Amino acid sequence: MSDKRYWVFLIFLFSGIIIGGLLGELASKIPFLSWLAYGKSFGLTDPLVLDINILKISFGFLVELNVASIIGILIAMLLYKKAR
Repeated sequence: MSDKRYWVFLIFLFSGIIIGGLLGELASKIPFLSWLAYGKSFGLTDPLVLDINILKISFGFLVELNVASIIGILIAMLLYKKAR
């Protein structure tokens, strides 16, 4: 996979994740679509803190996936395949 294709694929993938996650959050307020918001979170829930007196840096990582974001990933992959 060339560099340009790789970046285009990542853009499609991240767009699918973001749009799917947003739609999942919006669907959580609609009773018959609330299943789209079901998901899990994982990562560093308590950030690691590096404190060197004059500088304080926090490191954290949290991934929140729901059903709609997974569907968004699949749609993004199909759209990427069609766009090539």
